[in-house]
Amino acid sequence: MVELKSEPNRLTALLSGELDHHHAKEIRETIDFAVRDQLPPVVILDFRRVTFMDSSGIGLIMGRSRLTDEYGGTLEIHNPSPQIRKVLRISGTDRLAVIRNTSPAEGKEQDHEETE
Repeated sequence: MVELKSEPNRLTALLSGELDHHHAKEIRETIDFAVRDQLPPVVILDFRRVTFMDSSGIGLIMGRSRLTDEYGGTLEIHNPSPQIRKVLRISGTDRLAVIRNTSPAEGKEQDHEETE
């Protein structure tokens, strides 16, 4: 599902569980409502707790990218698993947002490059 965290200048959506057609609509509506209400400069989709993602997840990212583009915001994807990162790369979705791995212990954001 999704847990939202609002901070100055950014909105983080902490996604968890399976991101599939059964859950994507509710997640999408929750995120969109908050984004339209706050218009944050940065929207972060944190995949740290996502265990599975199908094409509905790609659609979720694409739609949030369009939404943030409408008002000049940016979209970031944080902490995708190696499998999800591969799906993002193959689908071209990785070109819609910056992908980062964050270190929970340090609280720092780090760009992560693909090493395949």
